[in-house]
Amino acid sequence: MKSNEINELAKGLILFHVKCEGIKKDAKNPFFKSTYASLPKIIEAITEPLAESGLALTMFPIDENSLYCLLMHTSGQWIDATYTMKPVKDTPQDKGSCITYARRYCISSILNLQIDDIMSDDDGNKASGKVETPVKDDGKKWLNKGTPEFEKAIAYVQGGGLVAKIKEKYKLNKEIETIFLNINKEANVTRN
Repeated sequence: MKSNEINELAKGLILFHVKCEGIKKDAKNPFFKSTYASLPKIIEAITEPLAESGLALTMFPIDENSLYCLLMHTSGQWIDATYTMKPVKDTPQDKGSCITYARRYCISSILNLQIDDIMSDDDGNKASGKVETPVKDDGKKWLNKGTPEFEKAIAYVQGGGLVAKIKEKYKLNKEIETIFLNINKEANVTRN
């Protein structure tokens, strides 16, 4: 669900994504032989960017197996989500693990977080028989819309610069790469 309007919340989320860098996976799951971002690592990475973006996030249990997550903006606009998960065993340890797991997934989902290394759900891939090769961290930062770096890159491409040169310095998602390629095509048509 969401508030009637979410335009200010959307602006806050855009700013959050500019400020929040990719989150590194820092913990290991020995059962699936995979890595994941721990809850403390996620919270550490999002706390300051949330505050700087006028956003606040809260979570609380609504019953024995469900967690409620509310993302609010200083304007009063909000979105929420509920995550339900039942532990395999009815022990305090399993319940605690379930709550931590639910919190990680709620936060990651409602904020659409970028978790580095493998860009998919390791556990889901293992369960479905698909195994992905880890993506090595090349040290490049993502180039995001609305940043000064993005504006400089636009000017560079408009002046005839090569998209390949930008890719040497930054990671580009498909949308941004397409923007640059289209500008490059237009510049070539104009010159000819």
